[in-house]
Amino acid sequence: MDTLRLAAGGPETVRIASAILQNGGLVALPTETVYGLGGNGLDPAAVRKIFEAKGRPQDNPLILHVASASELDGLCHSISVAARELARRFWPGPLTMVLPCRESIPRETTAGLDTVAVRCPACDVTREIIRAAGVPVAAPSANRSGKPSTTTAAHVLHDMDGRINAVVDGGPCRVGVESTIVDLSGGVPRLLRPGGVTPEQLREVLGELEIDQAVTAQPAGDAVVRAPGMKYKHYAPQGQVLIVAGPAEKAAAYVRKRFQPGDAVLCFAEELSLYGGLAPTAYGSERDPESLAHGLFAALRALDRAEVKTIYARCPECGGVGYAVRNRLGKAAGFQIVTEDAL
Repeated sequence: MDTLRLAAGGPETVRIASAILQNGGLVALPTETVYGLGGNGLDPAAVRKIFEAKGRPQDNPLILHVASASELDGLCHSISVAARELARRFWPGPLTMVLPCRESIPRETTAGLDTVAVRCPACDVTREIIRAAGVPVAAPSANRSGKPSTTTAAHVLHDMDGRINAVVDGGPCRVGVESTIVDLSGGVPRLLRPGGVTPEQLREVLGELEIDQAVTAQPAGDAVVRAPGMKYKHYAPQGQVLIVAGPAEKAAAYVRKRFQPGDAVLCFAEELSLYGGLAPTAYGSERDPESLAHGLFAALRALDRAEVKTIYARCPECGGVGYAVRNRLGKAAGFQIVTEDAL
């Protein structure tokens, strides 16, 4: 099929994109986090098209995107006071909540679970399209499964041209990493994936917050997961990513000792001079975790080349959004980390 490229501004884009969704097609939509591959989340056939276009495992649940918090009651039940307060404080925004779902939600969307992940994105044109379509939009990241997520329309077309009906070009994504996911379907709230809403911000509302093991380690292959991005290796270029922790000078010495033709370096802007002659790629400043989040996936995509065999990556140790960056790099590396003790 021919993939349309639609500019984000104007009613015509809203009309075309919403009509595609209503008719069971797929549209890549901009959000503040990453581009999402959208389909009608209440249409099992449309949801199956999402999995097919991405090459995504069927046991990986999807996130439903809504135009406003008022749509939550039609999709979920047993919505806690805490969930409503989180929606009030952080929606529209980069927060996804996992809640008990109503029977109207297809099992294809929830991967057979009794819960569903829901968020309201902070992108005006995408909310307008969802509102015009009149359905919640299931939208995982608009990349081929396992690859670095897409933060520009060009990234989407690289992976999805000819596989989907259209992409709405809203420019580069502001946050750059996927939304925070918190599970509110049980007792103690559980962080399933860090993102633009930080654990510190969640605890201000929730008090107690557990951190799921999938945030810092790879779950077992037979594990049942309640949200995207937990079970499988994600965000990875073709080459093997290896995280090198520890002080900047020691890490650089470790990399220089082992660097071979076909290797690459992903580092902080402040460290570029330490890797002179190795053509390092900087993805932001260590002093500015938001810049790291914004630049991470674009940098990984730039290094996603057949000739790049190993990517030595520097990873932030800070909290806040830096925690999300550490999670994404950990997933890309399969949590292979050279610790400071090994330098």
